[in-house]
Amino acid sequence: MATMNSGNNSNTPATAQVVMPSPKQTLSTAKTVDTQSVLKRLQSELMALMMSGDSGISAFPEEDNIFNWKGTISGSKDTVFEGTEYKLSLSFPTDYPFKPPKVKFETGCFHPNVDVYGNICLDILQDKWSSAYDVRTILISIQSLLGEPNISSPLNTQAAALWCNQEEYRKMVEKLYKPSV
Repeated sequence: MATMNSGNNSNTPATAQVVMPSPKQTLSTAKTVDTQSVLKRLQSELMALMMSGDSGISAFPEEDNIFNWKGTISGSKDTVFEGTEYKLSLSFPTDYPFKPPKVKFETGCFHPNVDVYGNICLDILQDKWSSAYDVRTILISIQSLLGEPNISSPLNTQAAALWCNQEEYRKMVEKLYKPSV
């Protein structure tokens, strides 16, 4: 039991000082994820994605690096992107799933929420990220975003301005991305 030193009696034990971790230290320790947990999570997500049977989406680790994946999404039926296929790169941080992966289009994509460098403006990849999301959720969300862009927050203002004229937009997508027959 610690006692306080009153300063009057030299026989009184010295003051014991208990150092409690700050709430920030406790929180960061709780969120620290070891590499093995991340590897297991990514392997589990890969298996779930392969077993899901979702059409128009796929992703696999790139070579032997489970932290870097290559994905593919197809444009949804009855959208201007029907018949198109896009390659994506997914790079997972070491603190995944507490932080979102960096996802970019590797194939050019003329879209209001995709810039010329392939960066994607999608809330679940930024401020609305949740550790409950997985690779399948990300791919389906991006596939859905193709046909339902958020034109009020565009990365590509030319695509956003043209979006309201679907006929002209379709012509632009066909000109840029669909193979000639």
